[in-house]
Formats: sequence, C-alpha cells, structure tokens
Amino acid sequence: MKQSKKQLGLLAAAALIALPLGFTAVQADSYKIDETHAHAAFSVTHLGFSTTYGQFKAIEGTFEFDEAAPEKSTVDVTIQTNSVDTANDARDEHVRGADFFDVEKFPTMTFKSTGVEVTGENTGNLTGDLTLLGVTKPVTLAVTFNKAGPHPFKKEITVAGFNATGELDRTDFGMNYASPMIGNTIPLIISVEGIKQ
Repeated sequence: MKQSKKQLGLLAAAALIALPLGFTAVQADSYKIDETHAHAAFSVTHLGFSTTYGQFKAIEGTFEFDEAAPEKSTVDVTIQTNSVDTANDARDEHVRGADFFDVEKFPTMTFKSTGVEVTGENTGNLTGDLTLLGVTKPVTLAVTFNKAGPHPFKKEITVAGFNATGELDRTDFGMNYASPMIGNTIPLIISVEGIKQ
C-alpha cells in the first residue's frame, strides 16, 4: 500500500528527531580511580651525584572515558602531599616540610584536565592544570591506553587502565630549595586503573 505524502513527511520528521537523540544518548563512561592500583612516581637529580626516586601513596580521583572518542575524555585527580615516600624517613620529613611540599599549608595537589590530543591508535597527550603549593600551571602528559574490559577475577566490574609520562619544572611552582643543585626538572611516571561506575 502506498504511503501518502503526509505519512512520508511524518516519518521523515520522526527520523530527524530520533537522529540527534541517538547521538546524545552516547556518553563517556565514568570511572573511579582504584587507589590500590594507582602509582605516581617521580625522580630528581641530587647534586649531580645520583638520582632520588619517590612516589605518592594516596591518590584519588575520577575520569570520563569514551573509547570511541578519547578526545572527549576528562580527568580530575587529587594527591595527598603528605603521602610522599622516598624510602628514607629523615628525607621524607624534610620533603614534607616548607622547603619542598609544605604539607601543613598545602595538604593536596590537584590535576584537572583541560584537553586531550589523540596521537595514535592507543596514545594521546593529556593537558591539564596542576595545582601545587597554591600555584596552578599547565602540564602535559603522554598517555598510553592499555585496555578496558571486565576484570578477570571480578567479572562484575569493568576496568580501564592507562600509563603516562611527563615532566615539570618544580621552580615554576615556587619550589626553589637548593636549585639547581637539586634538579629543577622532575620526570613523572604514572599508572592508573579505574573502575567503571
């Protein structure tokens, strides 16, 4: 049976309405960082003699990730600065003090993404605002997407994992103690897993 022009017009209108609705229904997935599988490490040269390595042990945050459109991803992370660990108690006490992280005055540092540039099939540059010692500066991390899928031991949850590297100049944030004998450029190594919410 032939459809009237009025019926065809109504079908076309319905299709035009449904099309944008279909697109807006697709949203990035929300993930909460698994603190037991979040690692933020750094290194710093010491007087030209050696390199000291450290990490932060208290990391929390969230990220939004759409595997089909990674450029739309967002990240929001908070690190407790008193969780810094350089494998030496006396040095950690100094690093937590006013010469470095001044943890009593600035108990957290934060990173909030401002953009993602896709550079390859599983790679991208994540740029964001890092706030440290009350100073906010842009930092860019080179990120590799490892994989996303059901946890092999806990199949009821979905996990996404990433590795990242980057660097910052500590003096940009006002951390000037013993510069440049204690290195200004701080390489970063980050690895996180997030649990889909």
